[in-house]
Amino acid sequence: MKRVVIFGGSGFLGSYVADELTRRDYKVTIADISKSKYINKNQIFKKVNIMDIDNIKSIVEESDIVYNFVAIANLDDAINDPISTMRINVMGNLNILEACREYGKIERFIYASSAYALSSEGSFYGISKQSSEKLVEEYYKRYGLKYTVIRYGSLYGERASHNNYIYNLLKGAILNGELHYKGDGEDLREYIHASDSAKLSVDILEDKQYENEHIILTGTERLKRIELLTMINEIMENRLEIKQISQTNMGHYKITPYSYHPTVAKKLVANPYIDLGQGLLECIQEIYKEME
Repeated sequence: MKRVVIFGGSGFLGSYVADELTRRDYKVTIADISKSKYINKNQIFKKVNIMDIDNIKSIVEESDIVYNFVAIANLDDAINDPISTMRINVMGNLNILEACREYGKIERFIYASSAYALSSEGSFYGISKQSSEKLVEEYYKRYGLKYTVIRYGSLYGERASHNNYIYNLLKGAILNGELHYKGDGEDLREYIHASDSAKLSVDILEDKQYENEHIILTGTERLKRIELLTMINEIMENRLEIKQISQTNMGHYKITPYSYHPTVAKKLVANPYIDLGQGLLECIQEIYKEME
């Protein structure tokens, strides 16, 4: 039985990946600052501060495979607090990489990056992800630490929190009866349910062709933002008011995040996958439960 530690395993996507690994009979340790309500009896929880390298080392030394999902992931949070963003997203990742190097027996390090890693948009968040990708690549070149970098696209799911765009959109709609958007609403996204993304995140682990590669995980349903809002309004029986609150949407890409010369990445999509409309309905139901 392979031993996997998931740093940030209590978070949104990390919790889905933890469950998928458990379903496939991996021995899963969730290393995070707090315990998730989604943890199950077959998973081990260890409290860790991403800045405490000695604690990180002790956890890594009980593992064969390491995932890192720890990050300040909300774009506005990153813009408002660049120092914390760099400390957690870059130095935290470096601490985990160093622990893996010193232990010397990690079979693969899997880093959760973002489509913003190779974009001129994304502000400090995108910069932190790009920097961490470079660190991961360099640890392989210098020390032979095998890796996979996964660039996640537009995720959603019923376990999401304020870090997630669709969660904030739905909760605001339920509380205020309004759907707000910035810009012209024509920007495109390929939404993927976190559960589908988690399955692919473990498929990557189980296939050696993804060693030392960069993988893009997005959905198959490409929607304009205004189309997403219209879909949500229809699910809510057209009771919502769709309002533009700003002419611009600073920090966000419109059609494609890629504006540098990226390291070539393979794109992987889920088949079958959770339908966006059904997934949104489940998110709405979960938010109502949370509010109760």
